[in-house]
Amino acid sequence: MKTTKLLINTKTQKYPIFIGSNLVSNFDNIIKKNSINFNQCLLLIDNKVPKKNIKKLIKSLKNRKVYTYLFNANEINKNLNNTKKILNILLKKNFSRQDCLIAVGGGITGDVGGFVASLFKRGLQFINIPTTLLSQVDSSIGGKTGINTFFGKNLIGTFYQPKLVISDSTFLKTLPKREIISGYGEILKHSLIANKKFFLFLNKNIKKIIELKSPFIEKAISESCNIKKKVVERDEREDGLRKILNFGHTFAHAYEATLGFSSKLNHGEAVLLGINIATKFSLKKKIIKHNEYSLIINHFKQLKIPSDIKNYFSLKNLDRILLFMTKDKKNISDKISLILLKKIGYPVLNKQYSLNSLKLFLKKELVN
Repeated sequence: MKTTKLLINTKTQKYPIFIGSNLVSNFDNIIKKNSINFNQCLLLIDNKVPKKNIKKLIKSLKNRKVYTYLFNANEINKNLNNTKKILNILLKKNFSRQDCLIAVGGGITGDVGGFVASLFKRGLQFINIPTTLLSQVDSSIGGKTGINTFFGKNLIGTFYQPKLVISDSTFLKTLPKREIISGYGEILKHSLIANKKFFLFLNKNIKKIIELKSPFIEKAISESCNIKKKVVERDEREDGLRKILNFGHTFAHAYEATLGFSSKLNHGEAVLLGINIATKFSLKKKIIKHNEYSLIINHFKQLKIPSDIKNYFSLKNLDRILLFMTKDKKNISDKISLILLKKIGYPVLNKQYSLNSLKLFLKKELVN
């Protein structure tokens, strides 16, 4: 399969993303061609990543000291305590700023790895090898890092760009369907906020993409990454335009936190729920027209997954969901800031609504 290269060009750094198959076997050549040098590295590895893929990667890292740290990657472990453990390894092994931390795993592993790299001696070289569809199309692009706390998701973090991202489709073949659907949520989001033509491609080929058929899955990944690349290049630190990437996420993060980041609802599933409810709220507020709304809702039906919040929550959860929505980092007043949709490809930024307005809306969704 042909390897696609996207160049991310932010104010702080330029770096490439490689999208292709079996790229980890050629890792050493890729880093040399991109002028990345280091004597030792720490592989922060999600313990769900197949060992055979890790062996290929280590084999390719010739003439370098390689240390490994297996990480039980889940939202509960995405915390300050694990950050300290990884920092201690780097300190004990006397890493310099010219050495490298390489994250191999999903978005949680990448977020923690990037966060640690940004803290260590104020900036260690960082390479991200996302291994889930969700991380390949979303969290590996743009330099956001972060950890969770009792108060909510990603409330402690930094902006720190990697030196390189390698999205190897070989990793996707071992993922359960639930993880593929989870990643698809972000692909769908990117189409909805930026490109109706891409949405129509997804609408036509959804089954082939979910089944990881070539060249449909590679095109979906590449197009999705390209949308996020363009947004990040224009707004690296989420001062304005980049907020559109949070379409559905104010709801999604609140759902995850309400369930204590449990496996009952993973991030991508929460995003799909969030997109669905944000689209419904857009219709209620007469921002989106019914024909565009119907296109999106019918697409959800093709996914054949529970897409209503009452599948996961009841009225007793309402106040807790709203509490976490008030803590969202996009809020700048006592109102809740939302990204909504005017039509496919045209998001609306910074729409603010009172807590009571959202409470009435969500109450109806949970009861009807």
